[in-house]
Amino acid sequence: MTQRKPSVLFVCVRNGGKSQMAAGLMRQAAGDAVEVHSAGTDPGEKINALSAETLAEAGADMTGETPKSIDPGLIRRVDLIVTLGRDARVEVPEGVELRNWDTDEPSERGIEGIERMRLVRDDIARRVEALHSELTARN
Repeated sequence: MTQRKPSVLFVCVRNGGKSQMAAGLMRQAAGDAVEVHSAGTDPGEKINALSAETLAEAGADMTGETPKSIDPGLIRRVDLIVTLGRDARVEVPEGVELRNWDTDEPSERGIEGIERMRLVRDDIARRVEALHSELTARN
């Protein structure tokens, strides 16, 4: 008997940075053991270049990704929705778990640019590793 693969949807507002980074890091950690998606509540026009650069430094990839809206069908069938930051708000259907990762925001401490994005990436990476372990232990 095969068990169903766990699924997660990472959501931020623009879907150009944090949620894309989380999805890329989860794909890197889980391979095809976890079904991974990302979306935005108000998607932007393009991926944040510094997000992509720092993700590549960690060996993960978001090449070919573009910001996208939340798919109503997808939101009903994933196991878990993770919002990143304080601003993304998602109405979650019954039976779907919602978690918020109040991620590090180095700009609040005056840290900007590539250094800021590396700190954001590292915070998300730690959370993704823990979530990966949790999701794969269920199966």
